[in-house]
Amino acid sequence: MKFLKLLSPFVFNVVGGFSPILLSLFFGISPSLAAENIVLKVGLLQHKISVEDLQKLAETEQVSSSLKPYDFLLTNEVKQILFQSFNIDTLIAEQFLNDLLKSDDGKKLLREIIQALPNSSIAELKEALQLLLKNTNHLSIINFLRVYPQETVTIDVSKMAILGLKMNGSFLHSRLISSQLDKGFKDLSQTEILPKFDPTESGEQRVSIETSVLYDRSRDRYIPLDIYTAKKTQGPLIIMSHGFASDRRFLRYLAKHLASYGLTVVSVEHPGSDINALIKTATGIKLSQILPSAEFIDRPQDISFVLNQLTLVNKNNRSFQGKFNTKKVSIIGHSFGGYTALALGGASLDLKRLRRFCQKNSPLERSPADWLQCAAGELPYPQRTFKDNRIKQIIVFNPIIGELFGDNLSQIKVPTLMLSGSDDGITPTVAHQLKPFKQLSGEKYMVMAMGGTHMSISDMNSMNSVMGQSTLVKEVMGIDAEPVREVVRGVSLAFIQQLTPEKSQYKMFLTPTYIESLSQENLHFRMGQELPSSVKTWINVMNMETPKVSLSSIQSKFAPLQNIQRYFINARRLFLQPQYSTEKLNDLFTGLLHNHDDNLDKWS
Repeated sequence: MKFLKLLSPFVFNVVGGFSPILLSLFFGISPSLAAENIVLKVGLLQHKISVEDLQKLAETEQVSSSLKPYDFLLTNEVKQILFQSFNIDTLIAEQFLNDLLKSDDGKKLLREIIQALPNSSIAELKEALQLLLKNTNHLSIINFLRVYPQETVTIDVSKMAILGLKMNGSFLHSRLISSQLDKGFKDLSQTEILPKFDPTESGEQRVSIETSVLYDRSRDRYIPLDIYTAKKTQGPLIIMSHGFASDRRFLRYLAKHLASYGLTVVSVEHPGSDINALIKTATGIKLSQILPSAEFIDRPQDISFVLNQLTLVNKNNRSFQGKFNTKKVSIIGHSFGGYTALALGGASLDLKRLRRFCQKNSPLERSPADWLQCAAGELPYPQRTFKDNRIKQIIVFNPIIGELFGDNLSQIKVPTLMLSGSDDGITPTVAHQLKPFKQLSGEKYMVMAMGGTHMSISDMNSMNSVMGQSTLVKEVMGIDAEPVREVVRGVSLAFIQQLTPEKSQYKMFLTPTYIESLSQENLHFRMGQELPSSVKTWINVMNMETPKVSLSSIQSKFAPLQNIQRYFINARRLFLQPQYSTEKLNDLFTGLLHNHDDNLDKWS
């Protein structure tokens, strides 16, 4: 896991698969001050491209004669990559790079990349990265070319294609299965719903928000809380757990919505994996500890500690007396918070299996969520359990699950609702939601946001933040993602109300017919309580393994001159179709750091 901890925006810009460096290498972008030409090598064939032509393309969008044979590859998405420049904090980026180059996973990654550069050495690749960060704080493909220490750089396109397949395995799976999800979950009942009220609209009660900080003496850990209450309290207590590098205000719109119906909501901030922990990392803490393995232990313990304290407050504090129904708790978690919720719901960590997964897979084959989950592999246990019997319901949005629980999700017996975005580039839907959902044995619901991404549930529409930007396809956020938040408000309220006497009047909002009625042109929704049989079949066939492609088979197919165009047509399909929804790790690191002081408070 140390690689993700070390990973900076310049190494793995894309959550949807390609880093700028690898993309740059594939499209002839791999060189420097001395790099005047790029040679694309396919078998015995070679084709030279001028760096100057790439520069001209980036500046004028005019395709030179040497690039004409590749014109069909130069889609708008690829041109966006060529033209895009990212501002980075050079000090932070250099720290990340230095740690990266010292790590085992980092060394393994460089060895894999260098296989596609037959006339280059690892030392030259490392030198180019270091020079890039020392010479500019503007990360771009052209700037990378200007510092590459070779006059002519050769790229083995066949090997680069294999690297691309490795990097995109989980995303290929998600895209392949997307149409099956859409069709399989589609409601065919043609039932008409005529509700007497709209659960996506705010309730009638006025919401009060108070902030508090609890101190867990046994762990020397301060835990901030935002508490949302209404005058008249009913139903279970709602606990919220945020994702990695976020904070307790991430789902404030949802907390306010639920509280307006008389539900008390407590949003917990986890001090070891929130935005503040990331800021401390940037100001001197060792970057290899950006996500300490202990957070997989501390997060569930944070929630149980908070529930213990709220039980006392419920009895003894006059202001909040009777507000905290800690005997009946619904927990809501996003991303890393989804892991937290499922652990508290009864699923045991299977660290032995997780370690096998992390050791087996190439660094290129892991999604960002895989890098995060592999941090837990450093824990000195074979298994670990955090079940809290006060948890009576679980809601998870885009959860990080993967191999964390092995086959132990069947241990969860409480009702569980899961939301997944079909274009989520951080926690790919097959590995982190569909396969785990299949294991759940109790009452369960899967809501699919077709076209939704990892950050679509966020209400950060008031921020002109880099978090909404990407390399290939923008994250669906802000106003564009309002249909997703509408679904989140309605389905969360209806699900939680199943623990109250009002459950019958909310049941209709937990049906495929209702969920589909909230669909819009670019975002449509599906719901089911079991995976469609076609989806189960696809999952079994794919078996979560990257498609196997041998170098010899690629070379034998495309060595003849008359098949060169056929190769690039296939390469286009492998690399550019589907168009992955992406989210930069820059969003998690540099972007959040730059925007923290001025913008995070705007979430409220």
